[in-house]
Amino acid sequence: MNVLKRPIITEKYAALNEVGKYAFEVERNANKVEIKKAVEKMYGVTVDKVSTMRSIGKKKTKYTKSGAVTGRTSLIKKAVVTLKEGEVIDFYSGI
Repeated sequence: MNVLKRPIITEKYAALNEVGKYAFEVERNANKVEIKKAVEKMYGVTVDKVSTMRSIGKKKTKYTKSGAVTGRTSLIKKAVVTLKEGEVIDFYSGI
């Protein structure tokens, strides 16, 4: 099972990339040690620090002919990984 689902590439996290911090969406049950090992193995870099956060799913309502349908988006877990000084992850190398 792979701990990392995908890198998060938004304007907010792109600004953090300049400082050496990278964001990933990870499995809900993954801990910081597993995330650190997965990033080091996949990208060949040295991880200094890992911060995690859980984002609660938002409530959504859709109005249809048969009435309103309500539900929730899924809960996701994010990890912000800080690399050692001078190391870089290039997400766009395979494009």
